[in-house]
Amino acid sequence: MDRLADDSQVKQNWRGAMVRRLLLLIGACLLLGLLSGEYAWALAAGLAAYLGWTLSQLLRLHKWLQEHQPDEPPPDGYGLWGEVFDSIYHLQRRNEKARGRLQAVIDRVQESTAALKDAVIMLDSHGNLEWWNRAAETLIGLKTPQDSGQSITNLLRDPRFIDYFERGNYLEPLELPSPLSDRRRLQFHITRYGNREHLMLVRDVTRLYQLEQMRKDFVANVSHELRTPLTVIAGYLETLLDNVEGVNPRWLRALQQMQQQGARMQNLLNDLLLLAKLEATDYPSDNQPVAVDLLLLSIQSDAQALSGERGHRISLEADPHLKLKGSEAELRSAFSNLVFNAVKYSPNEGAIRIRWWGDEQGAHLAVQDSGPGIEARHLPRLTERFYRVDSSRASNTGGTGLGLAIVKHVLLRHRARLDIASSLGKGSSFTCHFPNSQTVRRVG
Repeated sequence: MDRLADDSQVKQNWRGAMVRRLLLLIGACLLLGLLSGEYAWALAAGLAAYLGWTLSQLLRLHKWLQEHQPDEPPPDGYGLWGEVFDSIYHLQRRNEKARGRLQAVIDRVQESTAALKDAVIMLDSHGNLEWWNRAAETLIGLKTPQDSGQSITNLLRDPRFIDYFERGNYLEPLELPSPLSDRRRLQFHITRYGNREHLMLVRDVTRLYQLEQMRKDFVANVSHELRTPLTVIAGYLETLLDNVEGVNPRWLRALQQMQQQGARMQNLLNDLLLLAKLEATDYPSDNQPVAVDLLLLSIQSDAQALSGERGHRISLEADPHLKLKGSEAELRSAFSNLVFNAVKYSPNEGAIRIRWWGDEQGAHLAVQDSGPGIEARHLPRLTERFYRVDSSRASNTGGTGLGLAIVKHVLLRHRARLDIASSLGKGSSFTCHFPNSQTVRRVG
């Protein structure tokens, strides 16, 4: 408020000084006209002299604006123009102080980001490099100043990064080997800000990646090693039960339970081995158009057989002209997991609806059941390995706790995502969303 008052006071002083000077000039001209007897010529000569002086001061200002150095003060002046030059000088000093404070902030930000072990990279709206810290040179090999203004996709040529950057969906980070060394694993986070500019953070996650690989290798190796002895045990149990006449009746129930649990362990090992296989590569090796309508028809038949005497009403609506690029075996595993789960958790004679359709956003598969529903707090963790909403439910249905984890990994390998909606007492709906790049329209 004080500053506004000061500015208003300065404007009033300027107006008063200008009026006083004009009145003084007119008075001098009238006095000269009185002495010479030529009022008009005296007034015209005085105003012309004042105009010439004003134009000369304006030319001095124009020359200074064109030729002055950043720290060079404006020229000296007299009267009104002196006040103008003084005001410009004070404004110049204030701007210099503001620039100094801003530069200090920028220097502190650059110093702090330069000290980070993570790479910080600023890109414009077209993906061209604007600024980066020293860690970016170490992690991905950027060079100063040669790479300034270059497109990031020209320097990081991995097709997965180019696809990730151009799609513009940065909700999940991307992990790739470093362009400098295949032994180093990097995680890329991209955030949009300002006028569609990009801020990219690159983090070295080699240690976490190695630990994850160790876990995967351990699970895969243990699963593989357990498979043979479990097969032998299951074989002998089956032989004993086939010759039930020679078995002590007291052991019959125990053998049956051992066979059931052995089959459950085999299912668990099969799921673990499938997960290990899915995690081994990023994309399916057999990426071919799959007739999803025929695949779902087969799964519907298997689900009806699984339902048996429970009498579930399983309906199927599928677009016969919409195909999906991917692995048919993997897609069958994911889709059948969703449909079979609906059968397991829906009550007898419950309704199960399977839909496959496409729109401008891509292709979608929805499996809706009439089961007991799932509490909202469980939904974010349903695709975690071995996560169970109710352990008693899982044991009753014979589940391994890996079904939805398999679904998640299959969808990730097909660039898709899973949405889960559920209400207690009203059933659940599992919807797979595939991008347009994964779909193929069948003609005829």
